[in-house]
Amino acid sequence: METADAGPMKPRERIIKTARELFRRHGMRGIGVDAIADQAGTNKMTLYRHFGSKDDLIVACLRDVAAENDEIWADLEAAHPGNPLAQLHAWLRVGAECAVGDDRGCDMANAAVELAEHDHPARHVIEEFKKAHRDRLAKLCRDAGIVKADMLADSLWLLLEGARVSNQSVGTAGPSAHFIAIGDAMIAAYAQESTAKPEATRAAAIA
Repeated sequence: METADAGPMKPRERIIKTARELFRRHGMRGIGVDAIADQAGTNKMTLYRHFGSKDDLIVACLRDVAAENDEIWADLEAAHPGNPLAQLHAWLRVGAECAVGDDRGCDMANAAVELAEHDHPARHVIEEFKKAHRDRLAKLCRDAGIVKADMLADSLWLLLEGARVSNQSVGTAGPSAHFIAIGDAMIAAYAQESTAKPEATRAAAIA
């Protein structure tokens, strides 16, 4: 396996890439380290040299997912510099690609379902990622001038999570097909309320 412009992948990178693909296809409980090492073109000894256990490999894979998400946020800012409202709408469209374009769902959410033990080392990574993503979304709403920024962020977050589950259960013809339209309507409603409030306050003061 090779990257497009960086030459051959290092063993650690190759193992993580292979493990992520196999975990998505078979589940984290459904694939073992032998199969992962074989598909990655290495051996179990090398795998354990980079990752002390399968759980450590799972954590590394989830951190790789989180790093990709950081890149998405950076891309949104680069595409719409100084325009948080445009970034918010762009986030919605990226969310649609994730929710409707991928019938395997969210890697983090899938891992949370599979790894139900509260003391599993991956649980902290999952919770940290989900909270950070939601907080970033809330900040974007605040930067866009939304008065009820936390409420809008939570609404959009639940819409995204729900759309992913809907797509997995009933496909793209289900409610997830309206993800962008619903999200745009949410943003417009909260933005309109934010604009109307100062005007209502000034009118009350004049009266």
